[in-house]
Amino acid sequence: MPTLTETIKQKALELGFDAVGVTRVPPGPPRSTQDSNPTNSENDLQRRLYTRLLEWLSHGFHGTMEWMAHNPERRSNPQAILPGCKSLISLGMNYYSPQFPNEAVGYGRIARYAWGEDYHRLFKRKLKRLESAILDLRPQSQTRRYADTGPVMEKAWAQQAGLGWIGKHSNLVSTEFGSWLLLGEILTTLELDPDEPTTDLCGSCSLCIQACPTGAITEPYVVDAEKCISYLTIEFRGGEEEISEERKYRIGNRIFGCDDCLDICPFNVHAQSTKDPAFQSSSLTLNPHLNTLLTLTEESFREHFQHSPIRRAKYEGFRRNISIAQNNSKRKPPLTSIQRS
Repeated sequence: MPTLTETIKQKALELGFDAVGVTRVPPGPPRSTQDSNPTNSENDLQRRLYTRLLEWLSHGFHGTMEWMAHNPERRSNPQAILPGCKSLISLGMNYYSPQFPNEAVGYGRIARYAWGEDYHRLFKRKLKRLESAILDLRPQSQTRRYADTGPVMEKAWAQQAGLGWIGKHSNLVSTEFGSWLLLGEILTTLELDPDEPTTDLCGSCSLCIQACPTGAITEPYVVDAEKCISYLTIEFRGGEEEISEERKYRIGNRIFGCDDCLDICPFNVHAQSTKDPAFQSSSLTLNPHLNTLLTLTEESFREHFQHSPIRRAKYEGFRRNISIAQNNSKRKPPLTSIQRS
């Protein structure tokens, strides 16, 4: 007879998740950085997450994403989100499509995860059904679900749950799915059987660091968001004039996100195509012509991208990105050396 943990995992796979793992959540807050003799390795993990987050924030690497600086201790401690939380179920969805964008002059490039439907919508639907199944199995338990929107350091917990490891580009890497797993999680008061954490297999490889157009990976496992093209084209709300000429030049034809550090990863050699049709591309996401995109009014932008991650950039931000890409199409190709200042 399958255990409760096995039953939950099987249900997750039936709902369309491609990867699922469990990690235990230690009781209490992260140990103080002054504690030189931690007795619980899991609690020590929370301490390290908390310390690393504080260090990252102290450098201002979060840019204008001020919400990331709110209550950092809560971000590293699931029990601060769900009191009595004992386990965290990490879930992954493979979004890889084997097509490659048209790099000809006049075309824009959109990150692969945004080619289809907004993954937050997909995750929320599946997570809600899995959460209901868990509560049917154990009605007295408590749960809380997140799809990349909550104060959970999901990549670190996914590594603990055996879904993959955090690569030098700071994204999760899986031996089975490469760099193409989107993550979500369910926190629960149930005490489930934990999986073994995944070992970091990056070794001496630094291809992702070399591939970054703007030098945003300042050192292995550390990304300065203010330099990152994904940040500049999605989260940054400033105008074109607020982005330096060098960074605009490095953006190239990327109008929403950037896949360069993911594409180059050797673990993508055996990447599997997604089985979910919701991740399939359209003519406006795989090979969008910049002139066509510029004809979109604010109303038509909302209509075309109402169920797309692209709406995150907002109409003004998307037009800014298109303008930068058009100006870059008139220039010579970016230099091979990377400006890191």
